[in-house]
Amino acid sequence: MIAKIDHFIMKLEEIILSYSIIVIAIMVVGNVLNRAITGASWAFAAEISGFAVIIATFMGISYAARKGRHISMSAFFDIAPPKVRKFLAILIPVLTAVFLFILSYYALQYTITSFERGRVTPALQIPVYYIYLFAPLGLFLGALQFVRNAWINIVEKEVYLATDKKDYKSDGELEQKII
Repeated sequence: MIAKIDHFIMKLEEIILSYSIIVIAIMVVGNVLNRAITGASWAFAAEISGFAVIIATFMGISYAARKGRHISMSAFFDIAPPKVRKFLAILIPVLTAVFLFILSYYALQYTITSFERGRVTPALQIPVYYIYLFAPLGLFLGALQFVRNAWINIVEKEVYLATDKKDYKSDGELEQKII
């Protein structure tokens, strides 16, 4: 059951990310073409593009963590001995998850404040909390993914960068010593 929910969330993330990128491209290219042809910009283009960027950014946190494609400073991790790498593969996701849970709380508070104040966008008059909801959602789902990444490193012998992505040094490749 949990695996099916996880698969559903992954597919939903993929769809949201894909359509966000497509919307950004359409808005930017369409606005440039419209400006070149008619001399006028679409009033809503920047607003919709901004929404799509917010959605792609925050939903991308979870997806990147799920796939082990997040930005990482891995210089020390890569040269560390296997036991240290294993410890770091647990510690780093746990700390990241805690940080993301805290950020999701504050993002939710900000979203609630936007709702209470009745803020709307200037061009389309859309309540901004609709868009801001993606921030706490994406941060929370990202935190859950990092918890999963830590958990797989606790229960498995190899070092994992994500639940389905092993560290390249765990694949049995010959490790080179740095002199």
